[in-house]
Amino acid sequence: MTSEILYLGNLRTEAIHVKSSNALITDAPTDNNGKGEAFSPTDLLATSLASCMVTVMGIEAEACGYVLKGTKATLTKTMGSGPRRVVKIEVDIILPLYTKDEKELKRLERIGLNCPVAKSLHPDILQEVSFKYLK
Repeated sequence: MTSEILYLGNLRTEAIHVKSSNALITDAPTDNNGKGEAFSPTDLLATSLASCMVTVMGIEAEACGYVLKGTKATLTKTMGSGPRRVVKIEVDIILPLYTKDEKELKRLERIGLNCPVAKSLHPDILQEVSFKYLK
């Protein structure tokens, strides 16, 4: 078992990660009858994409002796209707420039773009990803 979800009422849940006992709260967003005081489930979906991309890029970088600590990702989630769903996730990843080797940077980007979450999302969800390097 990965997690347990408890419905707390008022469109709020508490999710417990079974292995670590860490918890997080979700709220329905304000545009869907909620308070918007925490991540919504669809916020977590979008956030999972960016987090997964940075994680697999970090795994690869560390295996090659590079440090990506300080890498930052920002994202914007766009909702659609009929049915209500995530239609687009825009991710901007800002990384320290650890090499000027363009081939190496493109390889790292490919790894991020092919992370498990990216490959698990429905193909109708548009994933727009940009990579920026700090010099």
